[in-house]
Amino acid sequence: MTFTFEVLVTLKAGLSDPAGKAVEAALPTMGWTNVSAVHVGKHVKLTVEGADEAAARAQVDEIAQRLLSNPVIEDYRILDLQEG
Repeated sequence: MTFTFEVLVTLKAGLSDPAGKAVEAALPTMGWTNVSAVHVGKHVKLTVEGADEAAARAQVDEIAQRLLSNPVIEDYRILDLQEG
């Protein structure tokens, strides 16, 4: 059985987000003056074969912890699940 997961990786609260600040600074020059608190992260979509949802989700959790995020400065969350 295959399962599709999406992982969102973001900087931990309180850390400086240079990419978010760059986007936020550019928005007014393009006419969008009402946007603030921009944050930039990573969005990763994975399709995993597994015996069941719990096993596949556990594998994605380990992948997110060990490869997709830097636990010192980033948090992650698994967004949704689709069974295929």
